[in-house]
Amino acid sequence: MTYLALIGGVLLALALPLGLAYAQERTAELLLARRADATRLADLAEQAIQESDLTVLRAEASRYTSLYGTPVEIRRGTGALLIRTGGGVAGSAGPLRRALAGRTTEHLRLITVFGPGREVIAEPVGSDAKVTGVLLLAAPTSEARRDVALIWLALAGGMAVVFTVAVEAARRLARWTLRPVAELDAATEAIAQGRMTARITATGGGPSELRRLEDRFNAMADAVATALEKQRAFISDASHELRTPLAVLSLRLENLGAHLADSGTERYEEAMQEMDRLGVLLEDLLALGRIEFKGPVHDGQADLVAELDRRLRVWGEVAESSGLTLRTELPGAPGILGPADTVGRITDIAVDNAIKFVPRGGHITVTLQERTTAREDLLLTVADDGPGLDAEELTAARGRFWRSARHGGIDGSGLGLAIADELARAAGGTLELHAGRPHGLVVLFRLPGSTPGSARSQP
Repeated sequence: MTYLALIGGVLLALALPLGLAYAQERTAELLLARRADATRLADLAEQAIQESDLTVLRAEASRYTSLYGTPVEIRRGTGALLIRTGGGVAGSAGPLRRALAGRTTEHLRLITVFGPGREVIAEPVGSDAKVTGVLLLAAPTSEARRDVALIWLALAGGMAVVFTVAVEAARRLARWTLRPVAELDAATEAIAQGRMTARITATGGGPSELRRLEDRFNAMADAVATALEKQRAFISDASHELRTPLAVLSLRLENLGAHLADSGTERYEEAMQEMDRLGVLLEDLLALGRIEFKGPVHDGQADLVAELDRRLRVWGEVAESSGLTLRTELPGAPGILGPADTVGRITDIAVDNAIKFVPRGGHITVTLQERTTAREDLLLTVADDGPGLDAEELTAARGRFWRSARHGGIDGSGLGLAIADELARAAGGTLELHAGRPHGLVVLFRLPGSTPGSARSQP
């Protein structure tokens, strides 16, 4: 658009002066031609006035009007009318005054396709010292306006042709210039969708600066892919290398239990608890790393109602043993397809946290629902009536290793909600924390663009 605007401005800057210049030239030609005729007729009028014989003058004026379609008026120096042909000359007051003052018509209004329809040319009769009369011609401008129209039309046609060529040139230039940008856009979209091996295949088109940008993007993508691969390798190695010695250490500590004196039993139990805590922390760290670098694992589309029903039956027994009531509000009919592993793991984390922090006699409610708006939203809600979190804690709760100062004595790694948040983000959804009413915590997982009804339509 910038290129076309510039070309259009240049064309207008050239065509408008050319068109105006031709109109001025054609106006001057009309003035010269008609003033020569007016001078000749004025000489005849001077002779006729001197001889007091208007016969020849009237015949010449009539012939001129018939030949050129130009009305003619001849007046005495007093303004009295002597001869009028072709219906007379209208709008001649100004030229008449100038001619009576001894001045001839020296310029006309600019003739364009829009007018004027005719121009009045006045010529004094007699010498400058003594004006005996005035000759007026109402010269039609139709022929001059037609010539101007033809030239303007030719200029407009030439502008249209040049602009059409410019449009095609601009289109080709823009496509050539932006080809690397389009290739870069396609590559970045592919990488954003998880295809880390996507690279720009240079076609050789485009400015050298953008081609260099393509090469540097490919180099950057290779460096990022290498770094991610090293991260994945580290997680895999750490998962293998740390689990084994930790399991061996735990087994040896258990074997030492039979050889301990009664005075060391308490310290032994504390050490075993730390081993268990270390194992949980290691598993959570590895899970968080896998989510960050690989996304959700084994997260195909499955029936969410059936998956949650299976998991919540197990959690119901755990909640009952802790003196809590677990309520479930799931759709009556199965068939809501979604990322079952992600939804299930987020549910596990939220319910596990609630069981830890809600005092005996409390309630936990798990709700799965579809909300039909401009698009389908899947909402998973885990609400409890425990102590909950204040506004500052709600903001910080999804951070890694965060634990409330009020819950320091409760087991946990501080990574649960951080893992749930990464799971939600990897699935394209959001995890929200809200305060319950009158107290408690509400964990809400929102997944836009779900596919309700897909499973229901299957036999």
